[in-house]
Parts: sequence; structure tokens; C-alpha cells
Amino acid sequence: MKNKWLFIGALSGFLCIALGAFAAHGLASILDEKALEWIDTGLKYQMFHTIALIGLGFFQIANQTQNPPACRAKAFAIIGGSWTLGIVLFSGSLYLLALGASKALVWLTPIGGTAFLVGWAALMFISIKGRNNK
Repeated sequence: MKNKWLFIGALSGFLCIALGAFAAHGLASILDEKALEWIDTGLKYQMFHTIALIGLGFFQIANQTQNPPACRAKAFAIIGGSWTLGIVLFSGSLYLLALGASKALVWLTPIGGTAFLVGWAALMFISIKGRNNK
């Protein structure tokens, strides 16, 4: 795969648009207001992190020509992996809860939110680390 973060971002963007359209046109008359709010929240967080994943993919491509240190590749993996996990757990749990899945899934939502935060913290870390190396 040429760039997995671009691929995952594109896949996530596709699914975000597909689910958003399905929710707006197919589920709006079936689900209650609270369930539709859960889907809306999941879609917002998914799209924010989809855009971030695409940006990460482009940044990774730009960095490949500059022979980045191996630790930068690990940081990209942590950032992208955390954001992807956050999409699956945070947004995914909200979608499933809205569609009537077990309320036990509510515990996945904050774990997904924490995964989002880990990705952003890792991005801050490599941004600071990169400046100190110059």
C-alpha cells in the first residue's frame, strides 16, 4: 500500500458520507431524536479525524523525500493508529448505540475518545521534538 493513512482516511470519508446520507434519508423517520444526535456526534468526530488522517498521509509523503528518522515513522503509526482506533471505538459505539445495540457498548465511547487524545498528544510531541532537533 502506497500510503495507508490516505487509504484509511479515504475509506473513512466514504463511510462517513454514506452513513450520513443513510441516517438523513433512511433512519430519520425510524430513530428517535437522541439516537440521531448520537449518529450526528459520531459523524462529526469521524469526519474531523478523517481529515486529520488525510493530512497525516500527505505529511508522511512530504517527509519521505527528506529521509526522516525512524522515530518519525513510529510517531506516524501511533498518531494514525490512535485516530483510526478512536474512529472505530468512539464513532462506532455511538452508531451501534443509536441502532439499538447493548448499552454495555457505552464504555467504548470514552476509550475511543482517549485514543483520539493519544493521537493528538503524539502529534504535539513530534512537533516539539522536531523543533528541538533543528
